[in-house]
Amino acid sequence: RNASARRSRVGGGWVARAGAAAPVLLPEADAAFADALARSWSKGEPAKKLTLLGSTGSIGTQTLDIVDGAPENFTVSALAAGSNVELLAEQAEKYTPEIVCIQDESKYGELKERLTTAVPNCKVVCGEEGLVETAAHANSDVVVTGIVGCAGLLPTVAAIEAGKDIALANKETLIAGGPVVLPLLEKYGVKMTPADSEHSAIFQCLQGAPSGSLSKVILTASGGAFRDWATEDLAKVTVADALQHPNWSMGAKITIDSATLMNKGLEVIEAHYLFGADYDDIDIVVHPQSIIHSMVEFSDTSVLAQLGWPDMRLPLLYAMSWPRRIKMPYSRLDLVKQGSLTFKAPDNKKYPCMDLAYAAGRKGGSMTCVLNAANEAAVELFRGEKIHYLDIPRVIEAVMDDHKKDWIEQPTLDDIVHFDSQSRVRANDLVASAQVKLFV
Repeated sequence: RNASARRSRVGGGWVARAGAAAPVLLPEADAAFADALARSWSKGEPAKKLTLLGSTGSIGTQTLDIVDGAPENFTVSALAAGSNVELLAEQAEKYTPEIVCIQDESKYGELKERLTTAVPNCKVVCGEEGLVETAAHANSDVVVTGIVGCAGLLPTVAAIEAGKDIALANKETLIAGGPVVLPLLEKYGVKMTPADSEHSAIFQCLQGAPSGSLSKVILTASGGAFRDWATEDLAKVTVADALQHPNWSMGAKITIDSATLMNKGLEVIEAHYLFGADYDDIDIVVHPQSIIHSMVEFSDTSVLAQLGWPDMRLPLLYAMSWPRRIKMPYSRLDLVKQGSLTFKAPDNKKYPCMDLAYAAGRKGGSMTCVLNAANEAAVELFRGEKIHYLDIPRVIEAVMDDHKKDWIEQPTLDDIVHFDSQSRVRANDLVASAQVKLFV
């Protein structure tokens, strides 16, 4: 077992391990632990000011739904979106942020014109530079990173360097940039709280656990769109089939990742970086009902689980409100109504992307960035009907194999940006030139 992944330092009420980013309340933190507990019980804490990156996407709209349900706890200071200028303008008019960014520079004029009168004190920016400026906006407490894919890495780094706490809804930030992001969190004293359901569950189960007591992380998976399909029937898969998730309402990319179970493989890597668990100590279990969102096993073999309806607002809420619990008007979990909870082992033959993710994680360094970029490129090729569903892992594996000659153990941020771009180009080139054997 990698001893360095287990070392811990308690400070400011959170654990900073080599390979562990999430803040965890520990009893031995003494004053810091007492302070965090006092804040969690306090009714007089001021509303947190939020910066929301990816405000028009699935994560963004659900985050704003939380703001609507708890206006005394949250306000919106900054918004950023990709190209949906109509919805972004509506959001800006409703929440009156201090700065708004549209990444699509061609939409800047339209957004600027609309907000000049509607929200006259709002600064309007655009493009990548505008996104970084928005992420680092001074008058904000928490940055919610809802941008899909590796595009969220640079603005997240900018937010960390500006001293902003991060509610991490973009798993690619750690998967691609973990070797760079983790030292930055410690350098700037920033807290990172996970906003996806599985890592939020682990995070919640670890609150108050003694340092060094974590024995195993157990990630639950719904099984995705094809959990009830026979392996031989996957040859018939269409894009529309892959977009039909049985339990969760999510964006297209993550829904397809769920169908391939690459999302679970990526979550394995993220769990390693967030909680310092060895890859040998991270398991995946298929749980079709999506009621148990993940579990942790401790050194005494006790297992704690976090349960709830499959609703993304719950982990988002905790990521933003930690260490507090906020009363919300959501449906309560009814186990009698639910009836049964079932579990089974994942089928590695049916879901080869899991093995690719474990292999990339164990290799470490720049390989996790390449895995992520190749997957994003392969999913886009599949959505564009340029490759079949069964080709997604083939393309990823080919790009990873190609990267072995260029692999770096300790990549810089520039290295990560370079390999991310290079891997996307390589994935498309391999398909265009028929250098990877595709499903026919």
